[in-house]
Amino acid sequence: MRKERLADGSIRAEVAIVNRLGLHARAAARFVETANRFAADVTVANGEESVSGKSILGLMMLAAAEGTTLVLLAAGADAEQAIDALGELITQRFHEGA
Repeated sequence: MRKERLADGSIRAEVAIVNRLGLHARAAARFVETANRFAADVTVANGEESVSGKSILGLMMLAAAEGTTLVLLAAGADAEQAIDALGELITQRFHEGA
């Protein structure tokens, strides 16, 4: 995962989907559950498509398959902690082992 702090104080990271099933319903639910633990606005982008990181349906609409690189953007008091936790969740295959 590549992470950087932007001029406005928000945190941006790029992370690749590594699990075989991609960002499916269960993985999206885990992502949202994790994002909701933090006082931060989280946005997830796949190319030109950008959605709230706190919306299961929005995340599923990204159709992020294995190998897709997502851009995570977080702003707020817990922005860096949110990005770290979400990046780890993705790199750990959403704790699915697949």
